[in-house]
Amino acid sequence: MNDNNLQELALAVIETEADAIRGLKAEINKPAFTQACHLMLDCTGRVVVTGMGKSGHIAGKIAATLASTGTPAFFVHPGEASHGDLGMITPADVVLALSNSGETGEIITILPIIKRLNVPLIAMTGNPASTLSQAAAANLNVGVEKEACPLGLAPTASTTAALAMGDALAVALLETRGFTEEDFARSHPGGALGRRLLLLIDDLVHTGDRAPRVGADTLLSDALVEMTRKGLGMTAVVDADNRLLGIFTDGDLRRAIDRRLDVHTAIVRDVMTADCKTVRPGMLAAEALQIMDDMKINALPVINDRQELVGALNMHDLLRAGVV
Repeated sequence: MNDNNLQELALAVIETEADAIRGLKAEINKPAFTQACHLMLDCTGRVVVTGMGKSGHIAGKIAATLASTGTPAFFVHPGEASHGDLGMITPADVVLALSNSGETGEIITILPIIKRLNVPLIAMTGNPASTLSQAAAANLNVGVEKEACPLGLAPTASTTAALAMGDALAVALLETRGFTEEDFARSHPGGALGRRLLLLIDDLVHTGDRAPRVGADTLLSDALVEMTRKGLGMTAVVDADNRLLGIFTDGDLRRAIDRRLDVHTAIVRDVMTADCKTVRPGMLAAEALQIMDDMKINALPVINDRQELVGALNMHDLLRAGVV
């Protein structure tokens, strides 16, 4: 067995599974697909997804995808269902059952209970004539001509087809519901998208004694000490009422030195940037990052509606928070 043989075997698997997915196009155009979509769109409870073995793993992924894209869903193990977990299913729910053969014993066992609850049943099988298919209000045929496994035993192409059909359902429902990026972020607050769309500068701003600030008549040398002590590469310049007058940064220091000003006698009012960019509480952290990128700056003072200094925000704070 050389490297070429290994690659040929792998490519054959990819081709077989690609053919299985392409074969789903005809099924999407059948009434069963739209009927399944309507059953889930009309559901006032949850979509309960179930499956056994490899189909169970795919069912769990489909449930997770539905739940994260605006269709409340969860997975129930069919073996546990007949031992108490059927109590999770209510008349307001819809059941989506996966079984390649359509004859999985653990699922067939709970069909009478599902019918008794009058819960709509959607089947995803590879056998339209099976018991599960015949019992369903909508049967999605995900049958494949052959498995990618050379023995024709291990579920490979069939599970790929079922997974693709689950994604097709989830995305069709997502679009129909008008699900947005913001909706997605709310269910993924720990991910990069969640941080970008939900994290506010209020969660990152340096406030109180952590915010660098000096008075307008402060010596330039003392302003440098404040900058060093607070470690944000800048200090806000405020009046007696804490209203922002300007900002003093490393760039202002370089310009002051270029003008040959004496850092021990000059006052910060004479070297600060008066017309500086600011942000307000409640702004998205991603917006603040965009401002910094556009203005080629590394820090921003945060002020309120009365122009009072609330705090300061640094580029490193945003990077550490994963706002990218």
